[in-house]
Amino acid sequence: MTSAPLVAPERRGHARIEACAPLVACGLPVAAATFRALDPEVVFTARCAEGDRLRPGDLLAELHGRLLALLGAERTALNFLYRLCGIATLTRRFVDAVAGTGVHILDTRKTVPGWRVLDKYAVAVGGGVNHRAGLYDGILVKDNHIAVAGGVGAAVKAIRAAAPPHLRIQVEVESEAQAEEAIAAGADLLLLDNRSVEELRRFAQRFRDRVQLEATGGVTLENVRAVAESGVQRISVGALTHSAPGADVSLEISGSDA
Repeated sequence: MTSAPLVAPERRGHARIEACAPLVACGLPVAAATFRALDPEVVFTARCAEGDRLRPGDLLAELHGRLLALLGAERTALNFLYRLCGIATLTRRFVDAVAGTGVHILDTRKTVPGWRVLDKYAVAVGGGVNHRAGLYDGILVKDNHIAVAGGVGAAVKAIRAAAPPHLRIQVEVESEAQAEEAIAAGADLLLLDNRSVEELRRFAQRFRDRVQLEATGGVTLENVRAVAESGVQRISVGALTHSAPGADVSLEISGSDA
């Protein structure tokens, strides 16, 4: 460990964590727990709230504790903040882009293995809506399920008969005919994957009053407003968690005790 020859074990000091670029703050409790894992007596003082928008130079937190702990936990704590602030920041950009439309921005299950709770927490901090944490809290009937079941109606009816009544059933449909069949069989939501805005508009005009419509696939910051204005009620964006750029944050030792 680089720090051990340089710092006496009980020497204490101060540090600052600050934003180096515009970002949405997220993950401060996780960062605090990281430092306290090495020194339970570390004083971690948040200087902003989860979800706050920060500018370069704004403080996320100030710390005081054993310098070996501050230096030893630095990279891990910053890694948490780097990813969680990054997800929250990208989510906020999508949410801002559809402001006023009433459309919800949803996440997906495309998360880093072992990080799903944290990734989805960051989406929520950024203003997004968490959608399906696993296979147990919602049913999504996709094209492969339909293929093995022999059709949309057969798939939905079989699942409706077997699933707990509180679980909602969402069906990925390829055509308006499949949409009609899914609704007739008892689907609660329809998933429209990689559809043009004009296609989404046609689905919305025909089905919006009968079922919830979710657009997904190929949604970017450049086109999300147009997708939202097509008439769908929900837009899911895998990029929120699988492609969010990390947020630039840094830790600087700001002093040490005599």
